[in-house]
Amino acid sequence: MRQIVLDTETTGLSTAQGHRIIEIGCLELVNRRLTGREFHCFLNPDRDIDARAQRIHGISRDDLETEPRFPEIVDDFLEFLGGAELIIHNAEFDVGFIEHELTLMQHAQPKITDHATVLDTLTLARKIHPGQRNSLDALCKRYEVDASRRDVHGALIDSELLAHVYLAMTGGQTALSLDVEDGAASDGEINTAVARAAASYKLVVVRADEDELAAHEVMLEKLRAKGSCVWDQLQKS
Repeated sequence: MRQIVLDTETTGLSTAQGHRIIEIGCLELVNRRLTGREFHCFLNPDRDIDARAQRIHGISRDDLETEPRFPEIVDDFLEFLGGAELIIHNAEFDVGFIEHELTLMQHAQPKITDHATVLDTLTLARKIHPGQRNSLDALCKRYEVDASRRDVHGALIDSELLAHVYLAMTGGQTALSLDVEDGAASDGEINTAVARAAASYKLVVVRADEDELAAHEVMLEKLRAKGSCVWDQLQKS
């Protein structure tokens, strides 16, 4: 199973106002493991960057004057995505900008679904955590993903954070038992994601040593402090 975690930075919030992509960051997952392969580039948008957007990502127009334009990188970009499932937080935004760039250059296949499928982690998070904040920052805190290295938003570092959040959300115990309200876990999209994650594992039995058993017990105590613990339920069954 090949997945690409993707994020973009842009000159502003709306393609209708002529805003453009200025950074693309992608990381490859194969069977739910980061492979080390990535696609990353900055782009010259040939326009000014909104002050608000620049405060978020810290990229100025001067920084991009010598960078390539989207048509110059599009073949490598689409080849990297080809046939994968894209993992994107608030996919409507990023996909809209990518399709806008493809349309501007009159690409023969301007729809992202011509190249890959899309899973929106914001939609997934809202189903798992209804009524809660589900920004990437909020999810990093909820799943204890370390975001301390990020001073400003950046496509590549945000993709890395999202990769860890996605894996925790779809394969970790928190996603299965602790933070799901009544009825939410039965939703088809969540079950599909979790089942797909489980199916990808190739389990090897390795006996834990004493230090590992002690660390395991410490983790169980943390889980018990938050609510019910699946491990305890399995031990009783």
